[in-house]
Amino acid sequence: MNTPDRPPRLNRDDVLRAALALLNEVGIDALSTRKLAERLGVQSPTLYWHFKNKAALLDAMSEAVVLDNHPQVDPMPGQHWRDWLRASGHSFRRALLAYRDGARLHAGTRPGAGHFESIEARLQLLCAAGFEPGPATQLMMSMGRFVVGWVLEEQSAQAPDAPPSPLAATPDAAQYPLLAAGWAQTLAGDPNTVFDRALCLLLDGAQAQLKR
Repeated sequence: MNTPDRPPRLNRDDVLRAALALLNEVGIDALSTRKLAERLGVQSPTLYWHFKNKAALLDAMSEAVVLDNHPQVDPMPGQHWRDWLRASGHSFRRALLAYRDGARLHAGTRPGAGHFESIEARLQLLCAAGFEPGPATQLMMSMGRFVVGWVLEEQSAQAPDAPPSPLAATPDAAQYPLLAAGWAQTLAGDPNTVFDRALCLLLDGAQAQLKR
């Protein structure tokens, strides 16, 4: 007796990669387990063999985005703490920008037990430089939240259905000379350079606190 063809058995990575591709196509608001199941040619309950619910799937997607696109998450041997955080900030931003709504996907996630060893190594570098464990942890948390918030603003402006910004007009330099000068160096500047300057302001504050 002939049996109908069945789709190949899915593994966890198949589901994850399909979900990330779907995210790029429809955005996080339209992403659903129903659409994902349709793309994979299965029924929705099949997905729950790999992820117990949509929240677990989103967490796994966020982790995959970082693992695949954030190579400078940990310091290199002998690297200065400031150089590492600066490089890591840029690397993290690029990772979030690699996918549509990457910042929204990552926002609200928390490290699990599997990340503690890596975090401990990063804290060792900061504490060896003179930070106490509390400020060192706060510095890393501040860096992460700064980057997520920055990219959230960037991606909000890039969204296909984003309305025109009411702040699109450039300020008149004659009437607002300081604002116009600042505007030219920030909102009208190269996005990578502007981000780096803002990131360095955060790091400058941390370095000043360390010297005190």
